[in-house]
Amino acid sequence: MPVRLGSKAEPSNEARIEIIPLIDIMFFLLAAFMLVSLSMVNLKRVNVDLPVASNTANDALNEPVSLSVDKSGVVYHEKKPVGAHELLTLLRARRAAGEKMRVMISGDRETRHGDMIRVLNIVREAGVYHAAFAVKEGDSGVIEK
Repeated sequence: MPVRLGSKAEPSNEARIEIIPLIDIMFFLLAAFMLVSLSMVNLKRVNVDLPVASNTANDALNEPVSLSVDKSGVVYHEKKPVGAHELLTLLRARRAAGEKMRVMISGDRETRHGDMIRVLNIVREAGVYHAAFAVKEGDSGVIEK
């Protein structure tokens, strides 16, 4: 008579999947993918201190103030030419109305650097510190050695 080792219960013909080791493997893979994705994001950006938005619905409705500077140095607001004093008054009035303003300054390729900085100084004098320069993607014309 053969000796039987193990339990006295009848062996089951159904296959069982042990789920505990699978859960461990899934958590390991999740952690590995999270670490890899975080390191990829850090490589492609510069660390900046982003502002906190308390009410994003209102911010989304507020379009940035669009200022343009042509190659002769004339400043335009919504396609209308404005002088330096008029621009300062306009920006201060909108800021006093409680708007969280953003300003987008775009300039012609032939615009002098001094004209762009003059507009930026007017924007900052009005108390607006969220200003950006608009550029378009493409060949920068930089000659590589």
